[in-house]
Amino acid sequence: MTSAALRSRAWKLLEMVTTPLLPSDYLDLVSPLRAGADLRGRIEAVHPETGDAATIVIRPGRGWRGHTAGQYVRIGVDVDGVRLWRAYSITSPTNRQDGRVTITVKAIPDGKVSNHLVRRATPGTLIQLDQPTGDFVLPQAKPTKVLYLTAGSGITPVMGMLRDTEFNDVVMVHCAPRPQDVIFRSELHDLVADKKLQLTEVHTDTDGMLDIARLDELVPDWAERETWACGPAGLLDAAEKHWSDQGVPERLHTERFRPSIVVAGDGGEVTFSTTGKTVDADGATPLLDIGEEAGVLMPSGCRMGICFGCVSPLKAGAVRDLRTGEITEAEPGVLIQTCVSAAAGPCDIER
Repeated sequence: MTSAALRSRAWKLLEMVTTPLLPSDYLDLVSPLRAGADLRGRIEAVHPETGDAATIVIRPGRGWRGHTAGQYVRIGVDVDGVRLWRAYSITSPTNRQDGRVTITVKAIPDGKVSNHLVRRATPGTLIQLDQPTGDFVLPQAKPTKVLYLTAGSGITPVMGMLRDTEFNDVVMVHCAPRPQDVIFRSELHDLVADKKLQLTEVHTDTDGMLDIARLDELVPDWAERETWACGPAGLLDAAEKHWSDQGVPERLHTERFRPSIVVAGDGGEVTFSTTGKTVDADGATPLLDIGEEAGVLMPSGCRMGICFGCVSPLKAGAVRDLRTGEITEAEPGVLIQTCVSAAAGPCDIER
């Protein structure tokens, strides 16, 4: 008998002994990060960055394939007995020698996962991981001049880029309410001192919101620079219009954490037919959030409705696309993106 056949036979015997569990269930208890297991990570440290933001150091399992600077990772966290999934930018460089990765999370009002990670997560906690993804990345050919335009937590993917790749001429314009709200402020100023970065901070509590036209003053050669911008929708909308008006839209690369929202529909009763849950929903809340609030395990792998990790079948009823207002009605085979769709009357989602 071959060694492969012997291993197969031994595994079947183990399955008989461990029923109703599987041998892999026991292996998960003693070696959850092993090769071949579902991809997980272990939180090893939580480092406060500001009063409402923290960097989470994660040791990924052996199935981790690595990331490209600027990408994000979707993580599954158990909060009060419910597994919730969220996506966060990776802020560590790609060549970190200890193999750890970091995400930097800003706690948002009523944010279950963000507040849990910033204020309650402890070293040793196991989390679920997806492989990293996203196309908000640097090109292989280095640009001569770079501009990073960021606001709030939009600095996180850019910090991953700054830590990973040096440029001869790189400028950053970053917006935050106050100096103490600037995530990574000390490190940014160290880069300035080392002449590796030209930094302009816009403190919105005293300076007001950034008028995109001020770039002519702050970065006179902005139109010549390859630009990566990340932040609130208002900033990105203004940047996209400004770059387009100046005839250089191809030099602007944006990352949106949330879709642009338009006037929503009337809402309605949402049924999640697989789990048998029925809840009332308004016309402004994404069905992804509605499902998670109801305790339904909702798949999601997107930041802005473009990666289709949250796609689910629409069995009955209608939904409204929160970006465009377009109505989608159920028919055989129709799939919807739950992160950018809201109830437009009663509907049934196959989850």
